Amino acid sequence: MPPLRRVPFHPLRPLTNVGRVMLCIALSLFAAVLTLAWSPARADDAEARKGESPYFFIDNGDPGTDRLPLKSTAVDVRISGVIADVTVTQHYRNEGQRPIEARYVFPGSTQAAIYAMNVRLGNRLLTARIREKQQARIEYDNAKREGRTSALLEQHRPNVFEMNVANILPGDDVAVELRYTELLVPTDAQYGFVFPTVVGPRYGSPSAADATGRPVWAAAPYLRAGVDSTTAFALKLRVDAPIAVKDVSSSSHEIRVQGADTAHAVVTLADATQASNNRDFILNYRLAGDRIASGLMLYRGDDLTGGENFFLAMVEPPKAVPLQQVSPRDYIFVVDISGSMHGYPLDTAKVLMQNLIGGLRPSDTFNVMLFSGSSRMLSPTSVPATRANIERAVQALTQTSGGGGTEIVPALRRVAELPKPADLSRSVIVVTDGYVTVESEVFQLVRRHLNDFNVFAFGIGSSVNRALIEGLARAGQGEAFVVTRPAEAAAQAERLRRMIDSPVLTQLKARFDGLDVYDVEPAALPDVLGGRPVVLQGKWRSQPGVPAGGRLVLDGRAADGPWHQELLVAGHEDQTSSALRHLWARQRIAALGDQESLVGGNAEKEAITALGLKYSLLTPYTSFIAIDEVVRNPNPALAPTVDQPLPLPQGVAETALGAEVPSTPEPAAWLALLVVVGVAGVALQRRRTAVVA
Repeated sequence: MPPLRRVPFHPLRPLTNVGRVMLCIALSLFAAVLTLAWSPARADDAEARKGESPYFFIDNGDPGTDRLPLKSTAVDVRISGVIADVTVTQHYRNEGQRPIEARYVFPGSTQAAIYAMNVRLGNRLLTARIREKQQARIEYDNAKREGRTSALLEQHRPNVFEMNVANILPGDDVAVELRYTELLVPTDAQYGFVFPTVVGPRYGSPSAADATGRPVWAAAPYLRAGVDSTTAFALKLRVDAPIAVKDVSSSSHEIRVQGADTAHAVVTLADATQASNNRDFILNYRLAGDRIASGLMLYRGDDLTGGENFFLAMVEPPKAVPLQQVSPRDYIFVVDISGSMHGYPLDTAKVLMQNLIGGLRPSDTFNVMLFSGSSRMLSPTSVPATRANIERAVQALTQTSGGGGTEIVPALRRVAELPKPADLSRSVIVVTDGYVTVESEVFQLVRRHLNDFNVFAFGIGSSVNRALIEGLARAGQGEAFVVTRPAEAAAQAERLRRMIDSPVLTQLKARFDGLDVYDVEPAALPDVLGGRPVVLQGKWRSQPGVPAGGRLVLDGRAADGPWHQELLVAGHEDQTSSALRHLWARQRIAALGDQESLVGGNAEKEAITALGLKYSLLTPYTSFIAIDEVVRNPNPALAPTVDQPLPLPQGVAETALGAEVPSTPEPAAWLALLVVVGVAGVALQRRRTAVVA
């Protein structure tokens, strides 16, 4: 074989075969690097780490500034019937040597109607006023510049709030007291109360802004994984029911229960010394008889409440009747594998998916989409739910670990574009922790495709973004589920299967005979999928001195035929039910918010603002402001702003804040690597051929 001759490279001279091969490899590697560097996941992650992204808390070591001003949070809950009244007291104390402004981002219940705020400064009580949001911010900033202690409560999301307390002097102990009420709607005759304790880090771009144009709250600092918050957390809950309370339990915390199996039960945390503010507090209980307390409550208003009358109706639906023949369905599972899902949340999601997919019938079809910064499908089209296909899907999930951003909108848009036969019913099952800031875009996308599929949402983890999970289900006319640990997966998967296979009530209509009602929520009743009662709220007109009368009539179709139920109105007036006005206003505001997210922009701003001001409720466009009349800080411009750090939610890894750990590469990265390997293989083969020749 003749010796190989080295050919010098000249820019104008054609390449040899070997040169072409080497250039091809170099270009492929360069393209792969570009793909990895500019993939949607990495581009979005880089954006998210700038400016307004979550970040790790670092104490700058300034001995004169207290960097942890929130010392304790105490929660007092009183549940009477189906209404919870909650008082939350946050204690801020400045143990430093300089006056400070404290800023704290914290979660709230998605069903909460926050109707009051008080501030206790020493022996003085400051009562907060409800104001239009921008006006409240102006008043707060002015008071801060003047050196007066003041507090501002704003809503950034339906379940995310920000507290600002200005001019906390050294040694000050400022107690901020919030009051809210919420309706407890049972599921499968089980009542549940949830108190969120920490906001999970949200994925979003630095250009995102809230309804007023201010930067989003996403820039909150977080403690490193494994570092417990120094903020003390205490909770006491009392349930007063007409019959015995039983099966009181918590899946999130160790609790002590006094008065079990009586009509009055008291619940406290078992160990106040343990870190307990890094996950939602979840309490479940039943009432003796395992029946939903169907009934009607009426409140007659007075001059102090504007003279409006309110009602609440809760009616137990019939039990589900298994259908003899259930039509085949197509299921699209959309699974979040982003950085915040790394570790425990994704492990929980895998167990859930094994139960969901494993329970499909052979006549069903399904597909699985895994998404983070980008997305990939198990198959180009849905496949039959055969044992082989199910095992293939489970294996793909088992080999996945979390990493990258959370681009849920492109993922759902891709699902919406999937072809579907006109006669096939499709259900989309979304599995995520919900740590994003694009709720409105998601709801808008889902509503525009209601004719193509309905949506069931599974929230995964200890501190789920329930606003997204519940909003997704509401927009998609499905149901919301929360799975905090793998042991709950099988039961929740079975509950979904029962709901989809056999709707309990369809074509549901409600009317009042003999009672003049108006402003009824919801305006149209959805199908009842099982285990949840029919809930109506509204107003009614009355004549002075004349008791309310008439009846509520509900008609629909159950699985075994027509369904009819009536409730008499007489005798149900209760002057202790003033919370009904706040609950109704909260429901109307939520409905307007849903409509606003559908059309985009601030279309319902005026109506929501008016409701917030009239009923003294915190909304996206109204805030609570409390200002001390005394000028206490002579040099307010020197007071630093301290962002109270949050603990990482239990089970959430540092990848949620951009920390690098071994993870499943994005689909774009896989593609780049495959291209490199393929081209390199061809190149090496050609080079061997050239050498042999």
